[in-house]
Amino acid sequence: MYKIAIVGASSLVGRELKEALSESPLAAANVALFDDADAHGQLDQVGDEVTFIQSIGPDAFQQVDFTFFCGTEAMTRLYWRQALRDGSTVLDLSGALDQETGVLVRAPWLGAEETAVDLFTPAVVPAHPAALALALIVDRLRQAAPIRFAAATVIAPASEFGRAAMDELHQQTVNLLSFQNLPREVYDTQVAYNLLGGVGEGAKVSLSALEARIRRHYEALTNGRDPALAIQVIHAPVFHGHTFAIAIELERPVEFSALEEALSGEHVDLVLEDTDSPSNLTATGQDDVLVRLRPEPTLRNSNASSRLWLWAATDNLRLYAQNAVACALDLRRMRPQGTVQ
Repeated sequence: MYKIAIVGASSLVGRELKEALSESPLAAANVALFDDADAHGQLDQVGDEVTFIQSIGPDAFQQVDFTFFCGTEAMTRLYWRQALRDGSTVLDLSGALDQETGVLVRAPWLGAEETAVDLFTPAVVPAHPAALALALIVDRLRQAAPIRFAAATVIAPASEFGRAAMDELHQQTVNLLSFQNLPREVYDTQVAYNLLGGVGEGAKVSLSALEARIRRHYEALTNGRDPALAIQVIHAPVFHGHTFAIAIELERPVEFSALEEALSGEHVDLVLEDTDSPSNLTATGQDDVLVRLRPEPTLRNSNASSRLWLWAATDNLRLYAQNAVACALDLRRMRPQGTVQ
């Protein structure tokens, strides 16, 4: 039996991870929950087991096989080396470690990767869900024809930035309808009923930092196999779910049926009807990336295209948690007996 620690267990990602673990081959693992002082002592549940959130003591990671960091970046930086020293495999979902020396960005759904994890790998970063969704789509289309150009607009929800951002969006919406002043502690600007390409100067979150992170993770996942992807991030006044507007230009026209066949497969749900268009609502609770393909017909062949528009949607928290569990399952070969090596 494996032992797992979740640091930042009360966060949005931490809560989703607990559910993903309970539905996975790691469901029988012994799970310990940790978080900052505000959450200490709170009752929680992992699968059918009732437990409580603990403080992080000097022996918190003793005999722990996998430690998932799901809280703030500051919390991860404070404790990840302690987990590493105690022999735990570190998986970082907080965004703190992907630029640390030797740390690898991973997504097992994309198949074999050139960068292999070994005993000297200090930590693994499950790829950001937006980068994973984009890499899946581009990699599938590359099988149909070489790609000349690719660009994507990532539309991010408030849950991308945690519970405080969601609370501020909710309170701003309520206050606008009652003609009251707007709270601005997280965004330093109005996000309710507003699409944004940037936030206020005093904001605690950054769209440019998110954009850079998605780009780093996409490049790590594709590792030169796929073309560079132009990315911009827009914040939408929604609580959950990534949506994507993606433009692809292929080197040559490809039949529509071949494009649909290339996209279809595990982890991608190809939507064929406009009435079922992907959205942040239809993606809720889904493990797959929902994709609607809209090719532009060529003048010579109305059934083939080299220019494609795609509209896609994912449940950002669920996709993140599912990929994190997939990373842990992939790393079990390092701990075949469920004991610290």
